[in-house]
Amino acid sequence: MRRPSALLVMDPAYYSVQFQEPQLRRLHELVELTDPIVTNDLDTPHVRSRLREVEVLITSWGCPQLTTERLADAPLLRAIFHCAGTVRTFVTEEVWRREILVTNAADANAVPVAEFTLAAVILAGKKAPFLAQDARRHRDDWSYVSRRGELTNRGRTIGVVGFSRTGRRVVERLRALEVDILVADPYADPDEVSAAGARLVTLTDLLPLCDVLTLHVPSLPSTRHLIGAAELALLRDGATVINTARGAVLDTAALERECVRGRLDAILDVTDPEPLPATSPLYDLPNVMITPHVAGSLGSETRRMSESALDELERYLTGRPPLAAVTADEFTVSA
Repeated sequence: MRRPSALLVMDPAYYSVQFQEPQLRRLHELVELTDPIVTNDLDTPHVRSRLREVEVLITSWGCPQLTTERLADAPLLRAIFHCAGTVRTFVTEEVWRREILVTNAADANAVPVAEFTLAAVILAGKKAPFLAQDARRHRDDWSYVSRRGELTNRGRTIGVVGFSRTGRRVVERLRALEVDILVADPYADPDEVSAAGARLVTLTDLLPLCDVLTLHVPSLPSTRHLIGAAELALLRDGATVINTARGAVLDTAALERECVRGRLDAILDVTDPEPLPATSPLYDLPNVMITPHVAGSLGSETRRMSESALDELERYLTGRPPLAAVTADEFTVSA
């Protein structure tokens, strides 16, 4: 198997986490690496000279935008293997014009997000995050538990908005519970949703039925505030909104109003803006749990993404088609 010249383009801090001994050993078996092995600056004379011989870029968080000027220094570049999710931050029209292969590791990143979401759904059924806050104020009497309504996961209806990579994995994991799973996604195939164990409905039909609403759509102009005041008003009293997707798909001000009233609960791993302003009432509400964008790949989980990119690299070198190619057309509907 031939070993083309490659360069890793990412923040060095992410490189040290994502490429440890097993990943580095495999990388050296697949490609030729010379100094520098990794960089996040494509504009230095040394790196620009290095780019002229590179056929493969392996990228991750911190990759600068691949502008026409920068790509002009990489005449041999044929493929970009991304060790993270979205490539929107650095892939440009010039990449598509030159028909450079691009893959991402979004499937691998969907795994911990789906795991986190499943945990959030289960905790929401028992109102555990909110009871934990109640416990801090009611230390001598547990009768407050009755004020949170029925604490159960059996027979609940879970509304999944977005049959994306993560949304599919969430549906698969929810099948372990005795719940009714509804999916709203205008691009989803009803047969695929049914085969996964859920039922495809419109967003308008889904919202009044669900006890837990979990969001799994990309942040696009068309999805900004997809869940706003009108949509939140359709949710039943006591429903929980979970967002592990992107903050902008949920109207923060509208959610604040519903949570301040105590009508809805929320579990938020992402917000808009991120982080929320210090004055946001969501920080202090007993019916809101906020985590600092930790559902996605962190620590050892990021090496699952590196290994996915290396799998794609090996497929490229052996003449097999990619499993997770990103295309220009896909940009209109995906992250």
